Amino acid sequence: MTQHNEKGTRRDLVLYRLEVAKSDIKSAKILLDAGEYRGVNNRAYYGIYHAISAIHALDGNAYKRHKDALANFNKNYIKTEIFPRTLGRKIAEAEEIRHASDYDDFYIATREEAEEQIDTAVELVEKKKNMY
Repeated sequence: MTQHNEKGTRRDLVLYRLEVAKSDIKSAKILLDAGEYRGVNNRAYYGIYHAISAIHALDGNAYKRHKDALANFNKNYIKTEIFPRTLGRKIAEAEEIRHASDYDDFYIATREEAEEQIDTAVELVEKKKNMY
C-alpha cells in the first residue's frame, strides 16, 4: 500500500476537514430522507468530529483519538466560550447517541433525534465559518 505525501498549508488542511464534515452532513441528510436514522446519527456525528478537527487545525493541533479531540475542544473552545456551552452539550449528546446507535443491540433511533444530530452538525460548521 502506498503512502500519500501530505503537502499543503494549515489552511488547506482546515478547508479539507471542513469539506469532509460537509460531506458527512450531506450523507446524513440523504439517510434521513431514506428513514435510516441510525446511519444519520453516525454520519452527523462524524460531521461534528471532522468540523472539530478542522477547528483544531486552525491552531496547528491534531488528535488521533476522538476522545482527545472532543476533550480538547471542550477545554479550548467551549470553556473559553469561543463556542457556546449549549453547543458543547449538544456535541456531547451527539457522541453518546452515535455510540448507542452504532453499538447498542436494541437501540431505536428516532427521526426527531436524527434531525437534532444534523442540526448540531450544521450549527457547528456554521459557527466555525464565523470564527475567523
